[in-house]
Amino acid sequence: MPGWIGVDLDGTLARYDKWRGPEHIGEPIKPMLDRVKNWVLQGQEVKIFTARASVPEYLPYVEKWLTENGLAGLEITNVKDFRMIELWDDRCVQVCTNKGKPLRFSKRLGF
Repeated sequence: MPGWIGVDLDGTLARYDKWRGPEHIGEPIKPMLDRVKNWVLQGQEVKIFTARASVPEYLPYVEKWLTENGLAGLEITNVKDFRMIELWDDRCVQVCTNKGKPLRFSKRLGF
């Protein structure tokens, strides 16, 4: 399948309530974990898209978590490129292409 899907780690793939240091990554969120595993089984390229990737010393903790949860070998990044086709993230607000308007209401942002 062309392109890759980015999946955020904290709050999307793993439970998150506050920063507890780089070695702590929450329990997997089963529906998202199952979704990612299914994509991989279908041959879809998936990358873990996380701010943790901006600190190279944090990567071993993410790799360990991925291995423990059946996702060993997925690329970990914090960089979008032209091949990214989707981003699944708990903090995203999707906007209408070329219009700058959100596609859904955001209580936090008041629109």
